[in-house]
Amino acid sequence: MFQQIRYRLLLSYLVVFASLLGIFALAVRIVFAHSLTQQIKDKLTAIGQGAAANIEFEAGRLKVESDFHPQDLIARHQALQWFDTQGHLVTQQGKTVLNSPLLPSKMVEVQSGKVRIQAATIPIIDSDNNQLVGYVRVSQSLEEFDETLKKLDWGLGGGILITLVLSGIGGIFLTRQAMQPIEESFQRLKQFTADASHELRSPLMAIKINAELPLEYPMEIGPKDAEKFQAIASATNQMTRLTEDLLFLARTDKVPNGDWNSLNLTSILENLLLLYKPQAQAKQINLISQLTENLYLMGDSVQLTRLFSNLIENALHYTPLEGVIEIKTTRVGSQIYVKVQDTGMGIAPEHIDKVFERFWRADKSRSYNSGGSGLGLAIAQAIAHNHSGLITVTGQLGVGSCFTVRLPAS
Repeated sequence: MFQQIRYRLLLSYLVVFASLLGIFALAVRIVFAHSLTQQIKDKLTAIGQGAAANIEFEAGRLKVESDFHPQDLIARHQALQWFDTQGHLVTQQGKTVLNSPLLPSKMVEVQSGKVRIQAATIPIIDSDNNQLVGYVRVSQSLEEFDETLKKLDWGLGGGILITLVLSGIGGIFLTRQAMQPIEESFQRLKQFTADASHELRSPLMAIKINAELPLEYPMEIGPKDAEKFQAIASATNQMTRLTEDLLFLARTDKVPNGDWNSLNLTSILENLLLLYKPQAQAKQINLISQLTENLYLMGDSVQLTRLFSNLIENALHYTPLEGVIEIKTTRVGSQIYVKVQDTGMGIAPEHIDKVFERFWRADKSRSYNSGGSGLGLAIAQAIAHNHSGLITVTGQLGVGSCFTVRLPAS
């Protein structure tokens, strides 16, 4: 149980930490990419303004006198293009150019493809009459930009992975340290419960014997005294049952599996049906069964008998007169399923998760005088877990409930 809690705690810690690291890495990437994009834009704008300043407009035509050398533009994976006011290409330098037509309204453009290209368009203004005479478009390959982002992604991803591995190692140590006091307290509580239950058995037995002894001679005691001794004997029986249940729950996880035998679950259920048939007939309950023959599994016959007797007793307890209790078995693959279904009071949906809690009762009006300790279903679930199985329950108020036991077949 505590091992599962440690795993869940560690997993929750790693999920939260990984989410925070992911958000941090995403924020770093977005900020870095935006900053790098802005730097490229500013650089292209500065180059475009310099190229626009060297343009002369004579006789209605653009005269390009560029100070930029084509070799330098090619080396930097850049290019310059000059356009007239109609968007017609006048001349160009460099190889990294956009193939799309000029869009004066779009100052910054990005061309997708095998190699992405970013371009900035700068208007050319005649200094003499302050009129628009053309445009210059500066473009640059984003290959280095994409390569830089790829390196950043690998760095962030690798950093997150290494951090998670180191955090996982540290988390294992921390969760173990955090759970150790809780586990020790729980073990001390279980040991106290087992010791107290064990020590109570002898005085309870003495009380029971002394309370039942006068009842064997009813003529020597009055009716009122007989009622008192009967109440003492009944309460003693109830306390004895309770201490036995607590002792069993305290020792459940210490039951060894080495001495288990191959058991025929069908035979166990058939014997229980014979045992509880008179009790069902007394309440006019129809106890029916659909049992598959020869369902073998490895386990403890005493524990499994108690598991299913608790479920049948629970069904008999909450099923009214002329109700129906059905026990059905099936085998699916390597799993055995046993269903105990009744037409009793049922279980409210909000109480489904509480059914197997210790001392919890569906009907709060039923007290210990009804004969139960409130531990029957908790014991059944503990036995199922001890046999690598599980019990689930479904129910509806006023309709009934169905307990399904899943156990591994041998």
